[in-house]
Amino acid sequence: MSKSHALSIDIGGTHCKFGIISQSGEVLSNEKLDTRDFPEAYLLVKTLYEKTQQTLSKMGDVVLDGVGVGAPNANYYSGQLESPPNLPWKGSTPLKKMLHEAFNLPVAITNDANIAALGEMYFGKAKDIKDFAVITLGTGLGSGFVTNGKLIYGHDSFAGEMGHINVVPDGRICNCGKRGCLETYVSVTGLKRTAMELMAKYSGKTSLSGYSYETIGGIAISEAARSNDPLAIEAFNFTGKILGYKLADLVALLSPKVIFITGGLAKSGDLIMKPTQKYFEENLLNIYKGKTELINIGLSGQESTLKGGAALLWEYIGNIKLVTG
Repeated sequence: MSKSHALSIDIGGTHCKFGIISQSGEVLSNEKLDTRDFPEAYLLVKTLYEKTQQTLSKMGDVVLDGVGVGAPNANYYSGQLESPPNLPWKGSTPLKKMLHEAFNLPVAITNDANIAALGEMYFGKAKDIKDFAVITLGTGLGSGFVTNGKLIYGHDSFAGEMGHINVVPDGRICNCGKRGCLETYVSVTGLKRTAMELMAKYSGKTSLSGYSYETIGGIAISEAARSNDPLAIEAFNFTGKILGYKLADLVALLSPKVIFITGGLAKSGDLIMKPTQKYFEENLLNIYKGKTELINIGLSGQESTLKGGAALLWEYIGNIKLVTG
């Protein structure tokens, strides 16, 4: 068995997924923890180390090259998590240092949506595409941008935070502290908020009327919409409209060939994609029409995210040729 493997960690607002990835992109293990069970980052690191050692003990001669991590507000240059809005750890968390001390291996860390982009670039649907974007729709909205075959980091590692561009001045309060951020409208959380706001002023019949904000979820809203519930359909149309507008703006800035949509909300399929496509096409400048494709890669993109963590690590240690051949 090849000795070139990486531990990939994808930390989200709800779940932390982690697995061991081979040099060919094979996912040898795939596990999940509830991020909310770890009020301090060191507790998560401790559990990740223990579970990884248990997994390695069953794999024989597998040797890890290092650890690749995607997490909200992760700084590639400093290795810090900087006040991630959807995680319980506030302030600056030296996650790279903590993982290095636990595993005694090289560690590379970046935004969670960035590793999704790297996964698509090296192992997924973007292998032959030099300019593309990945939009992750989960608890929040993440985004990773590749231009001319290179991931965009910016001077401070935080380029591409599309989830926190303003779409409604003085709009919904965001966990980041601002108001009107895109992810407060376009995410699983945003969809829930939209459904509850519609219910507060809706006089018609809806199967969602028995839910509170705490009990309603994206799956319930999707099921209602598929059953032609008018309120649920309106919630998806509103969400897709805002996403379509903002993706049209993204094209004007970066002109990607493809925009990949992934994450929990993408699992709703046409419910989110049809209104998004409609408003995307309507708001594109004429010079861009017909040039950028929207592709829903749904939850299959989550495996690409795991693979992207490995690609990040191999890029970091200068070993990416092992991946691409």
